[in-house]
Amino acid sequence: MPGFLIQAGAVVTCSHGGPAQPTAVQPRVRLGGAPVLPATTVHTVAGCPFTLPSGNGPCVSAQWVGAVRVRAGGVPVLLSESRSVCTPTGTPLVVTVTQQRVRGM
Repeated sequence: MPGFLIQAGAVVTCSHGGPAQPTAVQPRVRLGGAPVLPATTVHTVAGCPFTLPSGNGPCVSAQWVGAVRVRAGGVPVLLSESRSVCTPTGTPLVVTVTQQRVRGM
């Protein structure tokens, strides 16, 4: 699915509103001066407000499925439409702000 490439500094949150930060970047490829994010990066979530008495929550981290055709350093990059899964809730991350110039598949 096509989407805009995600770079460091993009606003990413868990489905419950907790801010998510990437643990790795691809420093050799930049968009608007910010490095792109490889699909292999894990986002850590801090401040997720979701809790259940059963112990399922809050969101702690998230894994991604990246682009198919666009790679940086031989690794697929993240797109605004890439799928993600938070641990332990199973909910996706939400990309609300990213660059609007470079698209990929």
